[in-house]
Amino acid sequence: MATDMIKMEKKKRIALIAHDNKKQHLLEWAKFNRELLSRHQLFATGTTGQILATELGLEIQRFQSGPLGGDQQVGAKIAEGELDFVIFFWDPLEPHPHDVDVKALLRIAVVYNIPIACNRASADFMISSHLMSEEYQRLVVDYKPGIKRVEGETKS
Repeated sequence: MATDMIKMEKKKRIALIAHDNKKQHLLEWAKFNRELLSRHQLFATGTTGQILATELGLEIQRFQSGPLGGDQQVGAKIAEGELDFVIFFWDPLEPHPHDVDVKALLRIAVVYNIPIACNRASADFMISSHLMSEEYQRLVVDYKPGIKRVEGETKS
């Protein structure tokens, strides 16, 4: 399969998401990493964004809450090339009415080769990488030829 190189700038566009049982964990993590986060463009879903903006004093662009479409909005921004990185403290042991949206978000992050941290340890390792402050060329598989075959289109 063919691949494309997509450039991530030094200033990353980071989405911050947390399920209800994980919001306090994400807040503690973000407070600890506030100085580093302040050097990037931040996005967050609903209540998480409100809490983080208030507690950190940082500008955070907010989407809807997860159950109201926020996870889908984050996925759309990834597909449109407008997000570089996701920190998603999700709770795998609690049932969520929007579990299908969470799964779709995780899938789209993998499809577009977006770094995604799903717990504090992975967030710590990823955000402490020297790549956070550098440009980075992200490889993305071009799935279009395979999709055309599935849809019955012929190659030109």
